[in-house]
Amino acid sequence: MVPGVPTPMAPNPITAPVLFDRPLLRARMERARREGAVTFLLDRVVEDLADRLLAVTRGFSDAAEVWSPEELLRSPVAGRFKSITRVGFSESETLSLEPETLDLAVSALTLQFVNDLPGVLAQIRRALRPDGLLLSAMIGGDTLTELRQSFAAAEAECEGGVSPRVAPFADLRDIGGLLQRAGLALPVTDVDRVVVRYDSAFALMADLRRMGATNVLIERRRAPTRRATMLRMAQIYAERFADPDGRIRATFDIIWLSGWAPHDSQPKPLRPGSAKASLEAAVKKAKQD
Repeated sequence: MVPGVPTPMAPNPITAPVLFDRPLLRARMERARREGAVTFLLDRVVEDLADRLLAVTRGFSDAAEVWSPEELLRSPVAGRFKSITRVGFSESETLSLEPETLDLAVSALTLQFVNDLPGVLAQIRRALRPDGLLLSAMIGGDTLTELRQSFAAAEAECEGGVSPRVAPFADLRDIGGLLQRAGLALPVTDVDRVVVRYDSAFALMADLRRMGATNVLIERRRAPTRRATMLRMAQIYAERFADPDGRIRATFDIIWLSGWAPHDSQPKPLRPGSAKASLEAAVKKAKQD
């Protein structure tokens, strides 16, 4: 614990809502590996992760990859670490990490399927040594907004109601607040928007299957979707979200988040009332000049 710095909040004693069927998520990820995973988003994240780490001048000794589907810390960055721990997927969302044992924790495209994200971030924060870094990428924002809208319109028209099909994704402001709540200092978030074009909505859905990213919501509809609804969804998608050449667009927002375990060497905001000059005086002087 660093003097003068608040300790991270413990996970909320109130049970987090269970949105995702994590045993089903594991099964879907394993199916994707068997069928030949589609990895273009993950490959992009791995490349971006390497660039971001190379831009950090401080050294890291012990690192962990949290729940990522494949190795993230590849050459040339892997040589910077004395040890790399790979934390396997957990249905319980409990991380097997000892307190203050890591200088770096990374995760790629997994945190969007966490039921208790504040709790997981707090576990990662506890595992970081002072001045340790969390760097992660997760799906969020307006990801698959086109598919969500097309399914909603088709179901409302064909079945008289709408069922949950696309996960509720966190936005940038929410993530920044969660980093601070977990006790991480200097939180930074940004979005990498990727727009992918497909021949049809069915081609997009085939890719989602081979990403292990099909519907794992607890409240998902259990009965098969009617053929008429699926065809109408694809038609609406093509009408609303196609380019002049007839190919449809699919949006993926990759939210990058980073935060540091507090340390005395880090810049800190001034205490309220400690400023030596007032804003009012500065404004008056500017008007006089």
